[in-house]
Amino acid sequence: MNAALTLRERSEAEASRLPPLLARAEHLAGTVLLGDHGRRRAGLGDDFWQYRPAQIGDSRRMIDHRRSARGDQQFVREREWQIAQSVMLWVDQGASMRFASNKNLPTKADRARLLGLATAILLVRGGERVGLTGTTLPPRRGNAQIIRLAQAWSEDAETDYAPPEHRAMIPHARAVFISDFLGPMEEVRLALTKAADRGVRGLVLQVLDPGEETFPYRGRTIFESVGGSVRHETLKAGDLRDRYLERLAERKDAMTQLCRATGWQLGLHHTGESAQAALLWLYRALDGGTG
Repeated sequence: MNAALTLRERSEAEASRLPPLLARAEHLAGTVLLGDHGRRRAGLGDDFWQYRPAQIGDSRRMIDHRRSARGDQQFVREREWQIAQSVMLWVDQGASMRFASNKNLPTKADRARLLGLATAILLVRGGERVGLTGTTLPPRRGNAQIIRLAQAWSEDAETDYAPPEHRAMIPHARAVFISDFLGPMEEVRLALTKAADRGVRGLVLQVLDPGEETFPYRGRTIFESVGGSVRHETLKAGDLRDRYLERLAERKDAMTQLCRATGWQLGLHHTGESAQAALLWLYRALDGGTG
C-alpha cells in the first residue's frame, strides 16, 4: 500500500512539472470523438501469438517462467490482442524541430509533441497500449504512461537531426513517426524498412514550418541550424530559393516513395494549420480509415 502511494505521489509530482503540454494535449484529444479501437476489432482474441525477450518496464508477472527456464534469458508470452493493441510512437527530438519562422507560430517540436501526446491519450482512452519505439518505454495502458511519454518528450536532443528509433519494434504492431524528416534519408529508410520487415504498420507525419515551404528570404541572410552545426551566409538569399524548393520537393517525393514501398501512410502538416486537423488524420488513419 505504501509503495502504491509513493508511486502515485511521485507520478503526481512529475505531472505537475508538465502542466502546459499535458493540459493542451488533453484539450486537443477532447476535440476528437473516440471510434472503435483495440479488442473490439473483429477477428482478434486471446490466442497465443509469440514469445518475446523481456524488456525494461515489463512487470515480473508478465514473465513466462516455463519458457524462460530453457535458457538464461527471460521471455514474455504475448497474445494476439496485445499485439493488435500496441502502438509505438517516435517524436523527433532533434534541434531542427525547434525552429519557427515566426514568433506567432509554434515550433515544429512543440506541435509534434502535442500531436504525439494527444494521439497517445486517444489510444489509451480506446483501451490500447502505447509506448516509445526502442527499449526505454514498452507499450502500456493508463494515465501514468501518458505522464511518462510527456516526460520523455520534454528532453531535447543535442544533434540537429535525431534519427528514427527502430530497435525492438514489436512484430505486427502499429507505429507513428512524427518529424520534419529533413535529416539523413538513410536513417529514415532503415527504420521504415526494418519495421516493414517485422510486419509493423505505421503512419508518418511530416511537420514543416510555413517558412520552410515558401523560403521567404531575400538579400543578405545568415542561415544557421538550430543546433549550430551548420552556418551559411549569403548576400543574395533569393538566388537560393529555386534550388531549395527543388531539394524540398525531392525529399517529399523520396518520403512518398519510401512509404509506398513499406506500406506506411504519409501525412503532411504545417505548424500554421490547425492541430486538430492533423490529430484527426492520425486518429482516422490508425483506426483503418483513409484520413
